[in-house]
Amino acid sequence: MTRPLRRSLRLSVLACSALLWALPASAFDTRARAAYILDQTTNTVLLAKNADEAIPPASMSKLMTLYIAFEALRDGRLTLNERLPVSEHAMSYGGSTMFLDTTDRVRVEDLLQGIIVLSGNDACAVIAEALSPDGTEAGFARYMTQRARQLGMEHSTFANSNGWPAAGHLMSVHDLAILAQHIISDFPEYYPLFSETHFDFDGRAPSNTQNRNPLLHLGIGADGLKTGHTQEAGYGLVGSAKQGDRRVIFVISGLSTKEARADEAEAIVNWSFRQFARKTLAQAGAPVAQAKVWMGRDQTVGLVPEGDLTALLPVMSSDDVQAEVVYTGPIHAPITKGQKLADLVFTPEGMGEIRRPLVAANDVPTGGFMVRVQTAASVLLTKLIKGPEGTM
Repeated sequence: MTRPLRRSLRLSVLACSALLWALPASAFDTRARAAYILDQTTNTVLLAKNADEAIPPASMSKLMTLYIAFEALRDGRLTLNERLPVSEHAMSYGGSTMFLDTTDRVRVEDLLQGIIVLSGNDACAVIAEALSPDGTEAGFARYMTQRARQLGMEHSTFANSNGWPAAGHLMSVHDLAILAQHIISDFPEYYPLFSETHFDFDGRAPSNTQNRNPLLHLGIGADGLKTGHTQEAGYGLVGSAKQGDRRVIFVISGLSTKEARADEAEAIVNWSFRQFARKTLAQAGAPVAQAKVWMGRDQTVGLVPEGDLTALLPVMSSDDVQAEVVYTGPIHAPITKGQKLADLVFTPEGMGEIRRPLVAANDVPTGGFMVRVQTAASVLLTKLIKGPEGTM
C-alpha cells in the first residue's frame, strides 16, 4: 500500500552566485503595518507580515485599473491614440487629478501616464467608464473584483477604480504583489511607463507633474510601480527593482509619513539584494535520494533534480541545508526517466517553505514473474509477523 513518506537529508552548498558580508536575513524588521517581499526570479517569499489581511489600498489599487486597461489594449478594445470623453462623475473627483473637465477628450496614452505618474483619480474614472460593462464606474469596480479573483487575488474587493476611500474597498499586500507580477510578466511593452518620473499634461497642473515613487532617482534598479496614501491607509508603495538577473517585488502599507515610506522602501531593496544570494544545492542529474519501488525490476530508483537545484538563501546561512524528500511510496513500476516522483522541501531560517521537484534518474520497468512472487511472499511474511492489526 502506498503511503506518504519523508526522508531527511543534508545538502551542502556547491556554489554561490555572490559572497557578501551581512547580518542574518532575519534581522530585518519592517515598520510597515503590512508587508510582502518576493524575489520574482526564484519565486521566493523573503518576508510576509499581515500579508493576507484585507486593508484599504489607497491609490495602489489603481494598478488593477491599469491591468484591465492593458488587457483592453492587447485585445484591441482600446487604442493608445483613441480619445475618451470625460463625464461629470470623473471630473468630480478631488485628490490627485489631471484636472480634467467635461470639455476634454483625452488620449488613452495620456490617461495611462496620468494614472501612473500623476496618480489621477479622474483619469481612472474615465478609463473605468469606457471599459465598464454598464458604462458606470461602479460596474467597472464589480468587474475589477471578478477579474482579481481570476488572477488569484482572494482578498481584494473594489468599490471604485482609483482607491478613493469607500466602504469595502480592500486589498491585501499579497494580492498587490500578485497584481504587480502579472503587470510585469503579462505586459512588458507597457511596464516601462512605470519608470517615467515626469509627465506634464497639457501644462494645466504644474504642481502635479512628478512621479511620487521615491526610489526612481536612487540608481538601485527601481522601475515601478505605484504609491498610495489616504488618512486611513497611511503611506504605501508597490515597488519593484531589478539588479543583475534578479527582480524583487515588494508591497508595504501603513507607514506614518512619506519620508518613512521612502526610507523603508529603500531599506527593503538593499536588504533583498544584499542579504540573499542564489546558491546551488545539487546539480542536474545528481542523485539526492533513493525511493523504494513496488513491483519493479529494481527495488529503488534514484531521485534527481531536473535541472541544477538552486535556491535563494541568506548569504550568512550555513553551507549545510537541512531538507526532506517527500513522496508517496513505494512507487509503482513502471517508472519513466524524468518522471516527477517527489518534492525536496526545505525551510531556511526566517523564510517560508521552499519546494523543488525531484524526478526519476532512470527507467524502472515492471518486474518479471519472480519479482511478483518475491513481493507477494514479502507482503505475506510481514502480515504474519505484525499480525492482523499491523502491530508486533
